[in-house]
Amino acid sequence: MIVFTPLKRYFKIAVYGAVILFTLVVLVNFYVKSSTEDYIFTSDSKIPTEKVGIIFGAGINGDQPSKYLKDRLDAGIHLYNKNKIQKILLSGDNGREEYDELTVMKNYCYQHGVDTTKIYIDYAGFDTYSTLYRAMRIFKINSAILISQKYHLNRAVFIGRQNGLNVLGYSANKGAYRGYKYVRFREYFSIFKSAIDVFRHRKPRFLGTVIPIDGVSNFSKEDKR
Repeated sequence: MIVFTPLKRYFKIAVYGAVILFTLVVLVNFYVKSSTEDYIFTSDSKIPTEKVGIIFGAGINGDQPSKYLKDRLDAGIHLYNKNKIQKILLSGDNGREEYDELTVMKNYCYQHGVDTTKIYIDYAGFDTYSTLYRAMRIFKINSAILISQKYHLNRAVFIGRQNGLNVLGYSANKGAYRGYKYVRFREYFSIFKSAIDVFRHRKPRFLGTVIPIDGVSNFSKEDKR
């Protein structure tokens, strides 16, 4: 008869727990990716027309967008110029004075010819779940094209559709990205967390005043919510 010391017993429990967690992460990722893949497009000619495109923040370098963010913005502007979308909702991190993704994002869109009356700003889109939850409840959006890199779109589409949004994804991938293997690896755990958020119906920390997408744009920074 083998007698486990307390240390060995705890180690065994930890190993079993890790195996169970790993299995759950793999299964959830498989489900999320397989259930959303058909809603993701890489061609502007094949993606259906929608009123709104949602662009997610992805880091800035001073007053310039990171490559991840620049490619997302360029993809959204491209869809706008192709009349695939009529309006753009920008959503990102603006929680600190020294870090303001949204001013960089909206200035970039303006400088590249997007009519400011067609640009809406979500100043509390601190993560993908909050962005999509607020898109429906604050901006009264029912359907949209989500614009991001491919690694992120399965999660974004999953969250959006689980929250009652009729969303499609448009890949902004263009060339190589620094750290792309790492963000793809990290995404496995982000997808798992998003499934938990959906299951427990998590509410974002901030909601605020309703800004209907069919109403007047809140482009001005003084309209921060």
